[in-house]
Amino acid sequence: MTDDQSPTPARPLLRSPQDGEFIDVAGVPHFFRLTAEHTGGRFAFEEFCLAPGTIGARPHVHEGHDEYFYVLEGELTLHTGEDEVTAGPGCLLAATRGTPHGYRNAGPVPARALCLYTPAGYENYFRDVHAAVSAGAEVTDELLAEFRSRYRTTSSG
Repeated sequence: MTDDQSPTPARPLLRSPQDGEFIDVAGVPHFFRLTAEHTGGRFAFEEFCLAPGTIGARPHVHEGHDEYFYVLEGELTLHTGEDEVTAGPGCLLAATRGTPHGYRNAGPVPARALCLYTPAGYENYFRDVHAAVSAGAEVTDELLAEFRSRYRTTSSG
């Protein structure tokens, strides 16, 4: 546990549907239901929604954490390093450390999914990008690469 993380509560933590941190990153809404502050750094949990034709994340690789995507509604087109697959409701993608991945909504309806990060901390990437854009920065591949590098993540593909 790092200094900026609180210890895990001694009892279960109930989060109501509206409880969480909304972070808009370049027009993609991320709703973090749990962050490092809630889990002692163990994991973070978010819900996101992608409009049709929207890129959620260009191909990239994490060296410091794993991500698990679970599709609730619609379809996500998932980059798997070598090709792309379409994942509908109930599909689960495990993007473990060192695995190239990315996702977009190539379908005609909004896609809604969950993402679990373990360990937590990558939610700070979203906070950083949001803060930069709010301060007037333009979202470019270079800007995203700069912020990704802070969290042991590189672009791929």
